[in-house]
Amino acid sequence: MGREYDQDTTIGAGKLRIRTRGRAVLSNPMTNRGTAFTAAEREALEIDGLMPTGYTTLENQTRRVYEQYRSNKSMLGKFLTLNALRDRNEVLFYRLLSDHLQEMLPVIYTPTIGEAIERFSSTYNRPRGVFLSIDRPDKMEQSLRNYGLGADDVDLICVTDSEGILGIGDQGIGGIQIAIGKLSVYTAAAGIHPRRVIPVVLDVGTDNLGLLSSDLYLGEPHSRVRGERYDDFIAQFVSTVTELFPQALIHWEDVGTANAYRILDRYKDEVCTFNDDIQGTAAVVLAALLAAVEVTGVDLDDHRIVVFGAGSAGMGIASLVRDQMLRTGHSETEEEAYSRFWPIGIQGLYLEDDHRLHEFQKPWARSRTDVAGWELERPDHIGLMDVIRNVRPTILIGTSTKGGAFTREIVEEMARHTARPIIFPLSNPTSRAEATPADLLEWTDGKALVATGSPFDPVDHDGVRHVIAQSNNALIFPGLGLGVAACRASRVTDGMIAAAAQALAGMVNTWRPGAPLLPGMGDLRLVSATVAIAVATRATEEGVAQRPLTDPVGQVFERMWQPRYPEIEAI
Repeated sequence: MGREYDQDTTIGAGKLRIRTRGRAVLSNPMTNRGTAFTAAEREALEIDGLMPTGYTTLENQTRRVYEQYRSNKSMLGKFLTLNALRDRNEVLFYRLLSDHLQEMLPVIYTPTIGEAIERFSSTYNRPRGVFLSIDRPDKMEQSLRNYGLGADDVDLICVTDSEGILGIGDQGIGGIQIAIGKLSVYTAAAGIHPRRVIPVVLDVGTDNLGLLSSDLYLGEPHSRVRGERYDDFIAQFVSTVTELFPQALIHWEDVGTANAYRILDRYKDEVCTFNDDIQGTAAVVLAALLAAVEVTGVDLDDHRIVVFGAGSAGMGIASLVRDQMLRTGHSETEEEAYSRFWPIGIQGLYLEDDHRLHEFQKPWARSRTDVAGWELERPDHIGLMDVIRNVRPTILIGTSTKGGAFTREIVEEMARHTARPIIFPLSNPTSRAEATPADLLEWTDGKALVATGSPFDPVDHDGVRHVIAQSNNALIFPGLGLGVAACRASRVTDGMIAAAAQALAGMVNTWRPGAPLLPGMGDLRLVSATVAIAVATRATEEGVAQRPLTDPVGQVFERMWQPRYPEIEAI
């Protein structure tokens, strides 16, 4: 591991062998445990007198820092408090987070992480992660080595270029916070050891004029680099990472739409890589759809699906649902499966002669024949209401970030033609959701089957309490990463993504009126372990597991790090 200590990070509770002494022990967040050091440990590590004499258990420390956390009134204040704790005592940070994961997830992840990203340069305190500049490509390999991890020490690298951050767009170097936040969830939810991950930001400039005009901005002060130079930088990054850390899964996060699909398609068959915005979003939505479809009693491939906001996330969802139709449904050809989808973007319904479509969107475009004879609200534009009236969809998915786009008129029109409309307003944050669950249930007289991207309170309607499923990627990506690490998968296949979705869908029971379509966020450790087992098992079946599982349950749970103080040996 590092020069200051040694620990086997591939098991849940490896002994911590500490080389340093004195104040250096207390300054490293992985060796520091503050007042929880015993008298013998204090003497052996030469830290007697450097803290109060009283001994405190981890449980009592957790109680104390939780009260400190609660004393902060603002979400950003809570975020900064947690950051400071992690920089001081990593075990205590993850114990607190694990004990209160459902409560704290909106703080360390969406939506609060968005504000932390926007204010990264002004609130900057202590560096965490690796910052790679497109203007200094010669520094890339050494920068990654400087993080201090060896070839077999890394399970996950979460990387962003910060162009498509959480619906708030280009945030330049501040995107490092989303990589850090994601990896925190990997650890808290799935037990990936915090010293087996690397957060990375690719600083390729920014087109955010507010950042460029600020004297405090810490990134490269020029516009965003695109084209061949950008592609060469990405290729160098992938090549360098796979050489230095051959076992690591490369997790792409919040890459702009124009590049996200290209990068995934370019590298998914060559290295172990995964795009959460495309594949993670798709998997959790597919799981919710499978649960909802079970309620309707109509086979998945007999549904008519409108995707409103059909960018990288929307088309990722459509792709996985299409594959599920081909894998398990009655659709015999891709053409039949494609015919079930109606994608809508800024320009309206995707049509095959629209030159504005990206390559990944073109296969989904409808022909002019498909819309011949439609009566339109505007003769030059086929909008959402036009599609609802003419297609009569049974499933409506929103990934548009257009708050309130699913109006009462649209929802009531949809409900007129289907007994149990499936409506998923998935955009984050809450203000950008296409509709609220309360409105959807009111407008459909309680018949809508709803999942959202942001958390919403339960809705009471006509004597039934509807618990709203949150289609949060945290239900998928931590378990996927754990499953990949447990079997050392060389690739992330479409079959592994589908297995994750099916495992998640299998964890809910929708027989009770108002039951959620997905497990709750309070069950993330169980969810992640279940998903990991399914992923590792499918990887073994598909021949991409370099360490095939003979005891999936045992091997997965053995890899799950627990936030407990390990045995210490002073060396």
